[in-house]
Amino acid sequence: MAFIRATGKHRRADRPARTTRKVAGIATLAAGGVVASVASPALAATDVAPAHDTGLQQAVVLGDELASHVAAQADAQRAAAESAAAQAKAEALAKKQADEAKRRAEAAHKAKVRAARDAERKRLNTFVAPVADSYISTGYKASSSLWSSGSHTGIDFHAASGTSVHAVGSGTVVEAGWGGSYGNNIVIKMNDGTYTQYGHLSSFAVSVGQHVTPGQQIALSGATGNVTGPHLHFEARTGPDYGSDIDPISYLRAHGVNV
Repeated sequence: MAFIRATGKHRRADRPARTTRKVAGIATLAAGGVVASVASPALAATDVAPAHDTGLQQAVVLGDELASHVAAQADAQRAAAESAAAQAKAEALAKKQADEAKRRAEAAHKAKVRAARDAERKRLNTFVAPVADSYISTGYKASSSLWSSGSHTGIDFHAASGTSVHAVGSGTVVEAGWGGSYGNNIVIKMNDGTYTQYGHLSSFAVSVGQHVTPGQQIALSGATGNVTGPHLHFEARTGPDYGSDIDPISYLRAHGVNV
């Protein structure tokens, strides 16, 4: 006679059913991201189907790769930022050096212009002798019947015909032509308001209204007018007219010319 096992709450489930439930539990844990490192005794005691791949190892590998990629990207960005900062620093230094070089060049140019202007001003204020490498053959106020006034109103420089005659300083030509007993003569109004006269000329190199500078050739010496031979008659005056003469030697020496 066969015995039939009574059913009840203590009845053990069939093996296939138990296995199915365990597998379902593991799948549920895997889907939730939970991994059990140690199986329960009951689970270990029973025959369990091979564990399924939960994808955790693949996720860890992908996470490592992502971290490496992020780190490499950060390193690249940091290197780019450092390179940009170095380039900006180099450009700023180059600009500073260029600005300094420009400033020095401008300062040097201004100094050069100022020096040239000062030199020109000095040159224009400098006086020279009317004839180079010469000497005074007749002094101021020398007495002789040769002069209508009875005395010499200027000084005579030894000069052969055709010798270059120079303006003694800066001024403007107010007369260039025949001057009676002076022969061909030139009168210059100087920048300081005084006048200088050059007589007995053979030819002119300037005309009325022309501005002249110290040492500029204005004529060639000769023997025109009331003379006994070629020379240059030079006068210094306070005004343009005859009779306003002053000592030419003192005049020239007062302007730095030793004669």
